[in-house]
Amino acid sequence: MSDEPTAPSFRSEVTVELVRSAAADSDVIWSARVSTAGEQSLEALQQDPEKSKGLINFLMRDRHGTPFEHNSMTFFISAPIFVFREFHRHRSGWSYNEESGRYRELEPVFYVPGEDRKLVQQGRPGKYEFHQGTPEQHSTTTGAMEAAYRESYARYQEMLAAGVAREVARAVLPVGLFSSMYATCNARSLMHFLSLRTRRENSAVPSFPQREIEMVAEQMEEQWAQLMPLTHAAFEKHGRVAP
Repeated sequence: MSDEPTAPSFRSEVTVELVRSAAADSDVIWSARVSTAGEQSLEALQQDPEKSKGLINFLMRDRHGTPFEHNSMTFFISAPIFVFREFHRHRSGWSYNEESGRYRELEPVFYVPGEDRKLVQQGRPGKYEFHQGTPEQHSTTTGAMEAAYRESYARYQEMLAAGVAREVARAVLPVGLFSSMYATCNARSLMHFLSLRTRRENSAVPSFPQREIEMVAEQMEEQWAQLMPLTHAAFEKHGRVAP
């Protein structure tokens, strides 16, 4: 532990980095064609996926999902802890490893909403609408959060200085603290995540995600779409429903 604790800092943006991938539209094609072509399906590895986009659309439309599982993407995500608590509800087809407050001193980086983050919630569950807050509401929110963050981190440092174990001291830190994790998935599990954690007009099934996890989802989708453009286009065309 350093003699001079780092001063708390505040940010409103999440970050997502694709650190490793083995994912392409051709993965969908050869894995699907084994059903009818057996070992000859390996020929699809060298074929132009554009020639088989009709097959990808058929699989998406009729929800033949397993061919979309033969690929892998690993993302490094930095976001507030409360985002990860929602993220970890997605279990099928996902693997996670998150930084641990038991084994390292946690950095004082905390989430505050950006000016474009809608603050006012109206309606009942399933019918929520969010509206832009007033400048006064944004000022109150930012001020309250920053004050609470500074106080909690000061108490955290106080306990560490007194020799209290990190795993105990971390209990005073709020869910607005930034954490980081690796998340590994395949295209099918990612599509299911995106169907629930993004809100789009063309979605066949409406979704109402919290904005902060949607910010993560948007960055993941952008990077996945570059890896598997035909699969992403089929996902869009057929209502953003995971096969």
